[in-house]
Amino acid sequence: MIEIKKVHKKYGDLVVLDDVNLTIKDHAVTALIGPNGAGKSTLLGILSKLITSDSGEVFLDGENISKIKPNVFAKAIAILKQTNQIQVNLTVRELVTFGRWPHSKGNLTKEDDAKIDEAIAFLRLKEVEHKNINHLSGGQKQRAYIAMIVAQDTKYVLLDEPLNNLDMRYSVDMMLILQDLVKKLGKTVMIVLHDINFAATFSDHIIAMKDGKIIKEGTPDEIMDKGILDYVFDHEFCIAGVNGKKYCIYYQENLEENT
Repeated sequence: MIEIKKVHKKYGDLVVLDDVNLTIKDHAVTALIGPNGAGKSTLLGILSKLITSDSGEVFLDGENISKIKPNVFAKAIAILKQTNQIQVNLTVRELVTFGRWPHSKGNLTKEDDAKIDEAIAFLRLKEVEHKNINHLSGGQKQRAYIAMIVAQDTKYVLLDEPLNNLDMRYSVDMMLILQDLVKKLGKTVMIVLHDINFAATFSDHIIAMKDGKIIKEGTPDEIMDKGILDYVFDHEFCIAGVNGKKYCIYYQENLEENT
């Protein structure tokens, strides 16, 4: 379990996180939604120890993360920041191998090789494992980075906008893979998403943020509420029901203006 207690972060006079309190549900996909500048990526950075909070505490399975040694922490939490601009001259397998670094320190064992094989197979990359990642489609490349995270074999997986620059087909495919990380591998996934409907469709729990604060958290059914979303995004939404689920209609023409 990840527990966040009164975490505060600011840059100069700008408050990015304002005494955030959260408990991240185990064995679930939790989506962070909110406008740009809400503090979503900063929160993930603090959870992964890439960013230091000004005050407050984060506990991982009851232990303060500030007291967990880096190598032990890297076996518990993996984070994938936005990778679309990274250019590295590696094959898929070489990239995935980096996920084993906390375990092997570069000296791969048979167990490491097995974990790498499992990750490549899980992400359906066997046919391209020896290809340079720069020669892959956007969807395949993103799956290669996710495979690296899977090979790291952590309980917790943090993902910062992994759907960026992916088309609809690959975005859906990616979210189904993340659901499988929970269902088949028992992971806990926390993901920053911009598309509210993807959060509603594929997540188990949604956290809505604005101005560094948690506005509301709950099930997709609870968060897909016009009042909540209108306030969080400063936008007029229409919520529609389809097959028992709620979705946002982002724009609805004002018929009165055209009469």
